[in-house]
Amino acid sequence: MNLLTGEYNNTIDEKGRVSFPVKLRTAINQNVVMVTKGLDRCLWLFTSDEWDNFQNKLMANASMMKTKSLNVVRHFIAPAQPVEFDKNGRLSIPQSLREYANLSKECTILGIAKYMELWDFNTYKEYLTSTEESFRDAAEEFNDISF
Repeated sequence: MNLLTGEYNNTIDEKGRVSFPVKLRTAINQNVVMVTKGLDRCLWLFTSDEWDNFQNKLMANASMMKTKSLNVVRHFIAPAQPVEFDKNGRLSIPQSLREYANLSKECTILGIAKYMELWDFNTYKEYLTSTEESFRDAAEEFNDISF
């Protein structure tokens, strides 16, 4: 799989289908992605290999006896669903996941190296605005990255 990168604005039709950019579909090189709840009211989309990697790491660090572990597992693993691209390159996002992410007509798709995020367009704009001030502080934590 190639790295997934780019920011794309698109629309979701009344049936919950969203067309995915050719660049991302080509990089995925699969007909099915796993879709689950992400953080900040977006959806995370993984190829099967990246999903297995994420799920295995999460489960290896979780305990069924710890409330915090159960909360995290229930948030990410339980709602995950495989979704297949149709012949027109669209994904039909399940209703429960659309509701979680407040997906309406306009959306934003982000390629983030090994996974993708699907946001409601307005929610993403609000997220960017609300995190602008803390971004520099967060970036400074990556102090070992140099050119």
